[in-house]
Amino acid sequence: MNIIVCIKQVPETTEVRINPETNTLMREGVKSIINPFDMYAIEEAVRLKERFGGKISVVTMGPPQADSALREAISMGADEGFLVCDRAFAGSDTWATSYTLAGAIKKLGVFDLIICGKQASDGDTAQVGPGISTHLNIPQVTYVKKVEEATDKSMRLERMLEEGYEIIETPLPALLTVVKEINEPRIPSLKGLMRAKSAKITTLTQKELNLDPQQIGLCGSPTQVVKIFTPTPRVGGQILKGEIPDIAKELVDLVKGEVN
Repeated sequence: MNIIVCIKQVPETTEVRINPETNTLMREGVKSIINPFDMYAIEEAVRLKERFGGKISVVTMGPPQADSALREAISMGADEGFLVCDRAFAGSDTWATSYTLAGAIKKLGVFDLIICGKQASDGDTAQVGPGISTHLNIPQVTYVKKVEEATDKSMRLERMLEEGYEIIETPLPALLTVVKEINEPRIPSLKGLMRAKSAKITTLTQKELNLDPQQIGLCGSPTQVVKIFTPTPRVGGQILKGEIPDIAKELVDLVKGEVN
């Protein structure tokens, strides 16, 4: 089974700083890690490889330093890493990003399965995975919490819902986005770390991919960040005490006062 895992390198902090001039993330001085949800995608790919054999290719789109994320994935059991990197891709929104990653996947050749984390911790849109499947015209199953059965032609999956789960069977090739309930990512072995250190990371630029210039980077991004700001802190609430009829009357008076 040939599996492709799409990952993203994100800041290792919840205190994300934004450049007020460009409205982009300020990454200087902030350690980067593999997006936490993508760690589960890597682990699930390795488990499927252990069951069915095959190869795992990991793809990320980002600056040159994102190759460290690919090496970490290789240390966990992936076979090869591909860095999609070019100034022409800068400023891509989720649509342009998914188009670019889909182009990179086509460049890699035949595959059976694509696995992504359900969303990135810095954007939280959960749009890139489904966008890739749209550009590749393949089925997608999101929020996968368990792979029940798999063959070379189809997979039977548990998809997490707000109150339970549903069983879905999909033909292959397909794309999955996974949630943290699906597994527990492994700690890389010493052998894996040594292999990752010497692994060759292949860089794919616009020259190699030959994508439509009007669909990449800022030009290919139908959405743009116009303004980012920190909301004004909300004033603490008020606790009403007393008998229920009195509380109800006081609450009505408070609501009327807010409306007026």
